[in-house]
Amino acid sequence: ALQAYGRADLADAFVVQLCQRLRDTDASMTPVFTWLDERLARQGTTAEEVVRDEQQRQVAASVTVRNIVTSMRLVSDVDWAELVERISLVDEVLKAGSGFADMDFPTRNLYRNAIEDLARGSGRGELEVARRVIRAVGEVDDLSGEGRRCDPGYYLVAGGRAGFEVGIGFRPPVRTWPGRSIRALGIGAYGAAILGSAGLLLALPLVALFEAGVGIPWLAALAALGAFPALDAGIALVNRGVTRGFRAIPLPALELKGGVPQKLRTLVAVPVLLSRLDEVEAHIEKLEIHHLSSPEGHLHFALLSDWLDAAGEDDEGDQALLEAAQAGVARLNRKYGPAPGGDRFLLFHRRRTWSDSERCWMGWERKRGKLHELNRLLRGADDTTFIRLDGQVLPQGVRYVITLDADTKLPRDTVRRLIGKMAHPLNRPQFDPELGRVVDGYAILQPRITPARLTGGEGALFRRVTSSIGGIDPYAAAVSDVYQDLFGEGSFAGKGIYDVDAFEASLRGRVPIATLLSHDLFEGVFARAGLASDVEVVEDFPDRYDVSAARHHRWARGDWQLLPWILGTARPQDMAPRAAELPTIGRWKMIDNLRRTLSPGLSLASLWLGWALPGPAAAIWTFFVLATFAVPPLLPVAVSAVRRRPGVPFRSRLHTVEADFRLAVLQVALVTALLAHQTWLMGDAIV
Repeated sequence: ALQAYGRADLADAFVVQLCQRLRDTDASMTPVFTWLDERLARQGTTAEEVVRDEQQRQVAASVTVRNIVTSMRLVSDVDWAELVERISLVDEVLKAGSGFADMDFPTRNLYRNAIEDLARGSGRGELEVARRVIRAVGEVDDLSGEGRRCDPGYYLVAGGRAGFEVGIGFRPPVRTWPGRSIRALGIGAYGAAILGSAGLLLALPLVALFEAGVGIPWLAALAALGAFPALDAGIALVNRGVTRGFRAIPLPALELKGGVPQKLRTLVAVPVLLSRLDEVEAHIEKLEIHHLSSPEGHLHFALLSDWLDAAGEDDEGDQALLEAAQAGVARLNRKYGPAPGGDRFLLFHRRRTWSDSERCWMGWERKRGKLHELNRLLRGADDTTFIRLDGQVLPQGVRYVITLDADTKLPRDTVRRLIGKMAHPLNRPQFDPELGRVVDGYAILQPRITPARLTGGEGALFRRVTSSIGGIDPYAAAVSDVYQDLFGEGSFAGKGIYDVDAFEASLRGRVPIATLLSHDLFEGVFARAGLASDVEVVEDFPDRYDVSAARHHRWARGDWQLLPWILGTARPQDMAPRAAELPTIGRWKMIDNLRRTLSPGLSLASLWLGWALPGPAAAIWTFFVLATFAVPPLLPVAVSAVRRRPGVPFRSRLHTVEADFRLAVLQVALVTALLAHQTWLMGDAIV
């Protein structure tokens, strides 16, 4: 075996290993020692020297590795964001002339990135651009708009950027030209893209049918009915292109390190119905959890409660339910003590009033009435239907209200971040008295709605299918940034924060009594809602189809109750014609909701008409309609499959894509299977 090493020099590691293995052996190993000594002598060394030198090298390597690990730990302990900001000259300039230091880190980083972009496009240094921004802030004479023009972000990421770009000679990169053009054209470009995509998709089967000998009258009828499923697929394609092509920009925010200050006093309000004693206790427990997940400061938590609808003004068991709610709120106040300026936990309960339209005694105007009366109560009104409860101290000067559903969960820090975003100068609502609505900033901020974590058990599969991305529940896709990214406006889905004064000013006198069931979208249009896509709330979605169907039926009724406003026939008294007009984007959203309710029926009618054709032609048309059902859920899977993810093994990617594909196929099957029932459901709601 030793002869195989020839006459080349022996490696030190080999010598050390051989010496260690020959230690304490018998005399039969003497020839090996002799061979080793002769070879090392020719190399000018000895076994003892080689072993000593190798051990010293190992000790040195061990020390080096220890130093590397220690250094990595020290590096990980450094707050790099704080270090970079402390030595940043741009930060020093921005802090000197504005409230830059009061903003949270993502906002400060947003401003820094904007300065980098402007510096590259103008050929100027970042410090020069920063100084020009501060100079522009200093030239503002007044604080109109509560300091909007006095914030550096107005010239970096908001309405003042276009003029600032001209002032510094900014030349936008070629890659940004399409996005800038689409934003400049507005809703017209978005609508044209959808119609173009839908028209192209619809043309494919019509051309194939024409080649198969189908007559023009048949083609015209199929085109009229097939336009709606084609629009569904076209909207999915365009929305996917928008979310991929436009970078989502988070709304700026203040940091609120010390908690909620007095000038930003906020009430977290949860509208509920008092139905059973165990449910009352559950509502009290959730209110306590909301408090524990929220910051300190001028923050209050309230239940906005109604009794169930009844045949009379009073019903058996009403008083017991109210007393249980009062006792639960009082228990929380004793446990956690008062908040600055009043009771920390509150109960606002309304008496029943007679409803001619519903033919029963109920809470006035349901949830919309609750929020409207709460706003008036917070501003000193004494003619609401809220029952005066003994010993309760109403907080004064509430600026914001965060409204949640009974099943909404607040992740930690959500309340602080929502308040910080609403309080930022660029997001503060700008109310136009002539138009009677908010025209800039936001009176409402809608957080992202995330489905609750799915667990096993009954209904888990249905929740996973309907609440996943691309699912059949349109409200589960509230995370979509299409309207926010393109037009700077989101859609209100009933959970979020609103400015009390701007909200009331925008909606005062707009809705006659007992005419509007679905109010969230309507309120978001006139009070101008924004989507805070980087802030989330968690919500449970229905685990049974009958519950989901009832919810969609209610939403569809509310969507069609907006028809007078869409057509412009709703003219509230004592309101100027211009103030009664719908904004263009708001009308588009409402019409799109109507289209969604008509789509199942017209898709089914389209299939029926196609089945009246000869066999091959019927197959072509059926494939087209089913393909339009498949585009929305399968499109995200296709994008995920082709997207490169460095560092992710191919087997893991394949497993994820396979699971998503199975879920998408299940969604297509569910939409197809429920098409007839959805047709009946939406038709009933529309009528």
